[in-house]
Amino acid sequence: MALNPHKLGVHKVLQYIPLNAIFDAPSKARLRKAVNIADLRLCAKARAHKMVFDYLDAGADDEISLRRGKDAYSELEMHFHILSGLKPPLDLSTKIFGQDVKLPFFGCPTAGNRMFHWEGESAAAKAAQHHGTLYGLSSLATTGITEIGKLTDGPKVFQLYVWKDRELVKEVLARAKEGGFHAMALTVDFTWYGNRERDIRNDFSIPPKYSLNQIIEAIRKPAWTYDFLSHEPYTYACINTDVPADSLAAFVNSQLCPEFDWRDAEWLLGEWNMPSAVKGVCRPDDAIKAVETGFTTMWVSNHGARQLETSPATIDVLPSIREAVGP
Repeated sequence: MALNPHKLGVHKVLQYIPLNAIFDAPSKARLRKAVNIADLRLCAKARAHKMVFDYLDAGADDEISLRRGKDAYSELEMHFHILSGLKPPLDLSTKIFGQDVKLPFFGCPTAGNRMFHWEGESAAAKAAQHHGTLYGLSSLATTGITEIGKLTDGPKVFQLYVWKDRELVKEVLARAKEGGFHAMALTVDFTWYGNRERDIRNDFSIPPKYSLNQIIEAIRKPAWTYDFLSHEPYTYACINTDVPADSLAAFVNSQLCPEFDWRDAEWLLGEWNMPSAVKGVCRPDDAIKAVETGFTTMWVSNHGARQLETSPATIDVLPSIREAVGP
């Protein structure tokens, strides 16, 4: 078994040497100057190891779908009413999964948040609680269901991958219910790992392979590197907290179930019996089938353009899906 800083116990020493504030000072200065989401993206790029940033930022193959999605939103026009008598503060509250929220959007569940920053999913959950919106937890999260349940009593959705092991599925769903999750989203736009060429070029791995190029990049990004080296190694906490993320990768690949079909979805809904979404709809006929199967919410998605290249921009197919299944 190859040695690495965590196996050598480096984090147990560095956790008592609080240099994070020093290394993070430039990052915080950049954040204070950020005025929009594009600025925040550049802040993340400046702080994170290249392979980590590109894992977050990249799409599949030639990234045609990724560009298509951005372009589709830029083509939308705002046809505004005038003299409407609006008075700030504006009320943006709505319902998601039948739960009251103060904002009409939320952060999507994302795998491995502690890879990006040591606070990981905990920080995102606290932000959702602070702003009164929904929080989404990934099956491949690096913070556990119980911990998230303790951090926020607001509405929560648990994002479930299609596993072959049904006992594992039942166990995870039971923990999600116990953790106060109000809804479940079955992810069907991720039946195998997408061909993300940036990851290949960066030799992306969990944990890093400690190649010369990766070490040089780590030296260039001291804030991210010190975070990584001074904290416990992360695990996929919603599945098995005893197995490190690198050992679990093979398990995840072996457990993804491309043959999962509508009958399996019916079984899953019977195990959950609470509000549910099918995440990955991009066709009206599939949306109709999902409603007939028993899903209460359509999650129009192409997995962030990270899986099937040349899939459509979700905003482009949303009108036809809404027309097919109603509001």
